[in-house]
Amino acid sequence: MRKHLFIVLLLTLASHGYAQRGLESKKDSTKTVQDSIKKIEFLKNIGNGFLPFNYFNLDLKYLIKFNQYEGLRSGLGGITNDRFSDRYRVDGYVVYGFKDKRFKYKIGGGFRINKSSNTWINLAYIDDLQETGSSKFLTDKRFFTFFEPRLLNIDLFHKHITKSVGLQHKFSNHLLLESQLATSKVEPTYFYNFLIDNKIYSNFDLSTAKTSLQWSPFSEFSEINSKFEETKNGFPKFTLQYTQGFKSVLGSDFTFSKIDFRTIQEFKHKNEANTKLTLVAGLAKGDVPITHLYHASPNNITKETIMQRFSVAGLNSFETMYFNEFFSDRFSTLQIKHIFKPFKISDRFKPQLVLISRYAIGNMNNIERHQGIQFNTLNKLYSESGIEINKLLFGFGLSFAYRYGGYHLEDFEDNIAFKFTFNISL
Repeated sequence: MRKHLFIVLLLTLASHGYAQRGLESKKDSTKTVQDSIKKIEFLKNIGNGFLPFNYFNLDLKYLIKFNQYEGLRSGLGGITNDRFSDRYRVDGYVVYGFKDKRFKYKIGGGFRINKSSNTWINLAYIDDLQETGSSKFLTDKRFFTFFEPRLLNIDLFHKHITKSVGLQHKFSNHLLLESQLATSKVEPTYFYNFLIDNKIYSNFDLSTAKTSLQWSPFSEFSEINSKFEETKNGFPKFTLQYTQGFKSVLGSDFTFSKIDFRTIQEFKHKNEANTKLTLVAGLAKGDVPITHLYHASPNNITKETIMQRFSVAGLNSFETMYFNEFFSDRFSTLQIKHIFKPFKISDRFKPQLVLISRYAIGNMNNIERHQGIQFNTLNKLYSESGIEINKLLFGFGLSFAYRYGGYHLEDFEDNIAFKFTFNISL
């Protein structure tokens, strides 16, 4: 009997030890998975330009930048995360321009009114600069790069103090909406007069309503950590935005309307190459100052020689088009990129060849309204083509582009842009 009890005791201890080891192994496995998830989430945040802390994500895009007007621009910004609250958020930034010796800042926040449709009400107060002729879609996802190539050489900005209230709503994973009501006090940093009905405006007030729709019918989404995220980036994608300006509403000076459209298509080939097409168009009608008209995303400095113009190529900019050369109240651009499979010279050295063609056309009514600034229109087709050889060394590469067609310049070298590229992914 004692022998039997002794055997049972040994078996019990053995099974208990095995169970403990199994439990410990299970705990170790669970911890490894959790650590892996945390690492992936951390890298995702860094890739989006955020350094996560307990209740707050530091926004890396405000740390350091450079442009021709502010010189060095540096500051801090960020947004609260889900650990702080999944119903409320606070965001903002403070930056300082060392050349213009001026602080800029934003104070904002939002509260969610519906979880299933991810509906938010957002409020913001902004005192900052904006590039003249730039047009942004409200629904654009956050896009982060370590530095913004075009920003280095931009010199045409306008100051604005903007108060806004917005609505963010998801009709479905494929269809997103953002709307915004805003008032802005606008003051160009350069000499500019806007002539309307024999009255000259050197600065002005605007009251606007803006609605933006983004449709991604071929993307696929999956629920990850209780959030639906895009798991397949499907094409084509479509974005449409309408802006209406109201005269005499909250002191606004002008009535105008704008329609902006963009579609992106991408074809993946069997040899791991892909072709990307981007079509952008805009139409502005009414009394629209140059601050709110369109440029075609130029990225060339007005200097004499090719090497004096050597700088950084942008991702979707016209490399041979000079800054402030063209403005339009209606325009369209088409960009075609064919990206070849990387050349595997070694495990670390995989340069990539890209062929690029870009086209732009546009025009402007009532050019005489815009006084103090000289520019051309795009009533003839603007054309440039070129190549990029990316990832030659530490993410750096080289770019070459040539300007031809209706806006070909008399001096041969003025049509050439030679620059370096920077591409890195986390």
